[in-house]
Amino acid sequence: MRVHVVSDVHGNTGALARAGDGADALICLGDLVLFLDYADHSRGIFPDLFGVANADRIVELRTARRFDEARDLGRSLWAGLAVDRETAIEAAVRRQYAELFAAFPAPTYATYGNVDIPTLWPEYAGPGTTVLDGQRIELGGLTFGFVGGGLRTPMRTPYEIGDEEYAAKVEALGEVDVLCSHIPPEVPDLTYDTVARRFERGSRALLDAIRRTRPRYSLFGHVHQPLARRMRIGATECVNVGHFAATGRPFALEW
Repeated sequence: MRVHVVSDVHGNTGALARAGDGADALICLGDLVLFLDYADHSRGIFPDLFGVANADRIVELRTARRFDEARDLGRSLWAGLAVDRETAIEAAVRRQYAELFAAFPAPTYATYGNVDIPTLWPEYAGPGTTVLDGQRIELGGLTFGFVGGGLRTPMRTPYEIGDEEYAAKVEALGEVDVLCSHIPPEVPDLTYDTVARRFERGSRALLDAIRRTRPRYSLFGHVHQPLARRMRIGATECVNVGHFAATGRPFALEW
């Protein structure tokens, strides 16, 4: 059995269409939407609406952790639009989702990232795509559990939830062979981004579940340039499957 796993697709539709080649199934760990490309500030919803110069400025502020100034800039830009913020974002996300979900091979098993909008997924997920969040499936004799979304941060991305709600989804999985999530367990080497030079939020509930239930694998994304891409926690191999938007390469799991 061979499964390919991707995360942080961020608009890379062309590579996504090839991500399942040679595999029995594709798993996607979220962040389909490209709101702002921190490597190329000309790409994404934000520069399409407000221009590259404003994208440069907001990246500069966020990287410096000047979040209040970044929010003030964002509010002033959104106030200048002819339509309200929600309408503009939803229209742009819908355009991206139409292309991205059409690129998924069958079968695909997907969960949400922190920049995704879960309420829109049922409109675009075709019959070959199964969306899972706080749920399990069996593939080739192994049990896979899925936990979508992220935890609350000053960035205030679309699908951030409270720690207790997130922990309840982890708890609902019970014992699994492969624990699939968008964000990593709360381990410094797995949560530190060496380019952004900051710690992203990891989950204590995921870490506790790994220690308690000892899955074979913990697979995740979210941190684009982690200090460590993989490490062992007891019996569990923890793997950041990679920043698919940049690499275009899936992580392959074979058994």
